[in-house]
Formats: sequence, C-alpha cells, structure tokens
Amino acid sequence: LNTLAEGKEVVVSRGELVEIGGSFRIPDVMRKGQAILREVGSTNRTRLSDYEEAIGPQTALLLKVHTSNYRIVGFTAQVPLPELVRLGKRRGLPVMLDQGSGNLLDLAPRGVKDESPAQSLLAQGADLVTFSGDKLLGGPQAGILAGRSDLIERIRKNPLSRALRVDKITYAALEGTLQAYVTGRAEEEVPVLRMLAETAESLKARARRCSDRVRELSAGRVVAEILPGSSLVGGGAAPLEELPTWLLAVGCRDKSANDLEEALRRRRPPVIARIQDDRLVMDLRTVPIDQEEELAQAAAALGEARATR
Repeated sequence: LNTLAEGKEVVVSRGELVEIGGSFRIPDVMRKGQAILREVGSTNRTRLSDYEEAIGPQTALLLKVHTSNYRIVGFTAQVPLPELVRLGKRRGLPVMLDQGSGNLLDLAPRGVKDESPAQSLLAQGADLVTFSGDKLLGGPQAGILAGRSDLIERIRKNPLSRALRVDKITYAALEGTLQAYVTGRAEEEVPVLRMLAETAESLKARARRCSDRVRELSAGRVVAEILPGSSLVGGGAAPLEELPTWLLAVGCRDKSANDLEEALRRRRPPVIARIQDDRLVMDLRTVPIDQEEELAQAAAALGEARATR
C-alpha cells in the first residue's frame, strides 16, 4: 500500500473491511501505509458500478479482500475478481487481492469451498495477491506477496521492505514447507493439509482403535466410545465449513465432563479436549497417528484422577 498508493486513494468494498487476529483492521493498515481509504458499496452488497463511480484522479489501486475468517450471508452481492480486473485494466489501475488463508491447493474435493488457491487468483488477472505463510499454507508465520514482477520489484525497493523482511530461519521453514507442494506430498507432510485430507472412514477406524485401547488400559474404569461429529477448519479460513469426523468420547462414573477436561488439560504435556452435550470428546482428526497411544494412555489415566468438584 505504501509503495503503490502513498497519499492516494485505494478503493475497497465496505463489506471487506476485515479485522484479523491481534485486532488489526484494514482501515488502520491503510492509514499506516499512508494510503487513503475509499469505501464503496454497503456492508452486504457491493456492485461493479460502485467501484467505477469511486475512481478519480487520486485513485491508485483497487483492493479486494477475501473474507477468510468470516462470512456475510443472505441478501448479499460482491464483485467477482475477473470483473474487477477488467475494470482495472480499462482504467489503468492495478488490482490487489488479499487472499489471507495462504491456500495453494484446490480443497473443494476435501469439503473446503470458497478458498481459491493463490495461483488461481493470479490466473484470473490479479496484479498482486497477498497471503499468509501459515494458516492453510501450513508454514511459518509470514506475509507473502505474489504477482507482477514490476510491482514486486517496486515494493522490494521500498525502505520499509528492508525493515520488515523476515529472517533466515523463516525462509528456511517456508522453503521446507513449499518443497512438499513441489513434490506433490503436501497432503501427507503438511499437518493442516493432512488433517483436512483424512477421510471419515479412516477417522472412524482410528477412533474405534483408540477407544478399545482406552478400555483395555483402564481395565474398564473409563467408558470410551465413538460418536459421529464434525471438525471446524478454523485458523482464519473457511469459517462455516464443517468436515465429517468421528469423535472419541470418554467418561467416568464418578466424574463430570468438566473434571475430566481439567484433568487432561493439567497433564504434561496437556491434552486439549472439548465438551459436547455434557460429554468429553476428542477429534482424532487433530491427533497424529504416532500420538494415538499417548492419547489413549492419558484418557485411561482419567480413571485414576480424583474429582475436583
């Protein structure tokens, strides 16, 4: 923003003035970049004509922000990226899209919709795409810029770029993560993608195996069974998507779900479970296979823990 629109206007839909983690908001980021925010449309509906009517002598950039951590539903309208790109070309303005989630794969077959890969957005004509190095990409926390080489070079020469550059450890971690994509092994090697890719059938088999192990280790003192459930993607992406899963539910006759949750949380290392319908449940989607035995032992030990309430 500072490179492309310092002292000039950036046009963005009012419905895309997002706030991300840490209470950072688009208007505040814009102000720090010394760009002038030009809001168009309304919270729930923005048309192409809203952008076109806002363009003037001071306009430097058209900005589209993917609402990766929330959704506006109902009576809504937003401008598809290709239409905004055509407007930008007609008026000689670059189009920048903040994708946010860092997704690089087509996740629709996995049940995650409306999270277009960054490559797809560039193919649709966006001049710049910004996204996170973590979240769905699965690497270290970082901000990534992709797009037209001439714009990237201008941004690289901004003095702020030197001050804000990441360190070598971040580059190394990012390179290691991206290598998994290059070799086609991202869904096996990147934890978040491995979780998203695991099928309900696989999770059911793992949950059953874990429940059998809990009953065996606890000599029947802990009741363990499996239940159908859903996994939320979270992490700043796909806020409404739920993936089918199978849950490990555990209980003890003389202890409440709150007692059991606290006992697991106080372990070293802690086990973070959740309470659903007054039952303590754990989603095997979030548990690596090589940690199943450790989880079973922790759950079995609940039969020995004292109630705190």
